Amino acid sequence: MKPPFGVLLAAGASRRFGPEDKLLALWRGRPLVLRAAEAMREAGCGSLAAVVSSPGVEAVLPEGFAPLRIAPGLPMADSLRRAVLAAQEAGAGSLLICLGDMPGISGETLRRLISGAEGRTRACVRAGVRSPPALLASADFAAALRAEGDQGAREVLRGLAPEDLLALTPEEAADVDLPGDLALSQRPRL
Repeated sequence: MKPPFGVLLAAGASRRFGPEDKLLALWRGRPLVLRAAEAMREAGCGSLAAVVSSPGVEAVLPEGFAPLRIAPGLPMADSLRRAVLAAQEAGAGSLLICLGDMPGISGETLRRLISGAEGRTRACVRAGVRSPPALLASADFAAALRAEGDQGAREVLRGLAPEDLLALTPEEAADVDLPGDLALSQRPRL
């Protein structure tokens, strides 16, 4: 099976976080976005890219991540569409999507999501909510391109069978929306 095209969605406006760009906020001494980028790199993707709207976020991306620029302030669906179009242009059979504000996600979890997909779309789930990280099969690219607003791939993920869902722990599923989330995510795990 051909490795997926991996895209980090890192173009959010960070409105709830405050005036600072949350993806550039320090998480264990480094910009937050780097943790999810490292997990993407560890996942074994064929190519890596990041949807960005901030020159600051683009500047800190690790080597090997191609920037996919979009205008600032656009809804999540625009980031998803940009990622899907890049995967289509690359002739990818699948697209691994991860959010730049999920420091608890690991390369191991992403590899489990990819393994055994065999041309199927798969997603993560926590407390019954289906969400990224997600692996979109090329058969679902057209549906993902129809996404609107801040819904992202929600419609595509809604119809997945239970065997195509990977349960996340609370730590893995946590994203950083508020400054308190950033502090909480940095606490040592017991």
